[in-house]
Amino acid sequence: MNASAPTAAPSHPRLTSLSHGGGCGCKIAPGVLSQILQQSGAGAVMPPELMVGIETSDDAAVYRLNESQALVATTDFFMPIVDDPYEFGRIAATNALSDVYAMGGKPIMALALVAMPVNTLPLDVIGAIVRGGQDVCRAAGIPIAGGHTIDSVEPIYGLVAMGLVHPDRVRRNAGAQPGDVLVLGKPLGVGVYSAALKKEQLADAHYREMIAATTRLNTPGPLLAELPGVHAITDVTGFGLAGHALEVARGAGVTVQIDWARVPLLPGVADLAAAGFVTGASGRNWAGYGEGVALSAGLPATAQALVTDPQTSGGLLVACAPDSVQDVLAVFAREGFAQAAVIGSVQAGPARLELR
Repeated sequence: MNASAPTAAPSHPRLTSLSHGGGCGCKIAPGVLSQILQQSGAGAVMPPELMVGIETSDDAAVYRLNESQALVATTDFFMPIVDDPYEFGRIAATNALSDVYAMGGKPIMALALVAMPVNTLPLDVIGAIVRGGQDVCRAAGIPIAGGHTIDSVEPIYGLVAMGLVHPDRVRRNAGAQPGDVLVLGKPLGVGVYSAALKKEQLADAHYREMIAATTRLNTPGPLLAELPGVHAITDVTGFGLAGHALEVARGAGVTVQIDWARVPLLPGVADLAAAGFVTGASGRNWAGYGEGVALSAGLPATAQALVTDPQTSGGLLVACAPDSVQDVLAVFAREGFAQAAVIGSVQAGPARLELR
């Protein structure tokens, strides 16, 4: 039986049927987003205490409070990627907290963002979504201290997440250095899984893999930031591995090289992609930044679709000195990320991504 096939007919519509997109695949295409930001004048006011703003499309804003503390602030929300309301809440909350971890910070509290079609979904379903988010925050050791709710045509859930980090341990996506090694914390393929799920073609085992991956908090972030050899951290989300690796390349003015054969994939993802289970966001991602990516001859036919596959609550991408690689992998292993892997390197050269 497919995981998306319910054992009994629910009294409400499938959550994924109520949204035009799911998870981080809902993100505005990178090219369109760039035009919006350019026209908006965003970032005009930059106080000296603002350590990280929007200039390199980093994962969160960072504001220095004093010599030993900086505030990490971020928000993330999206429409359902799964039909189970509790799991949707867990995934959305895990994804939102990831940006704090990616900056090297530790979460301290969150605010809930809840937009629901209250005349379409029963209150117990909405309650299950919120409870899923609360349970993830409880696991992270933080409260949901408030939030905001509205009646909406499509169901949307997420968090405003805040954390603290020592100013010296902030890890930006722009800190990579030539000679660095790239480590990826989670396997790719969440977007492919979600495409198969929406068409009721995702196997039970693959659904369980999807839930496990998307609800695993990126707790290695602050531990990695303590390692002096770790120069840059970001998390791989809606723009796919290629998009976020390209942000690393552009932020640092370097060439990022990824060895496709070393990139971990979720079980069955390659076959699903070959069968056509690819999200529309993958194509939009490529249209937005493909000119900055060089694809080597001989790559699998699905490589482009998978490297642009939108990852909901994806893994951390770490750039570190070669002599720190084993320490980085050890941190991932201790935190339960058994599939973390070295996937490439950083080289001096033009700001682009080379997929080999």
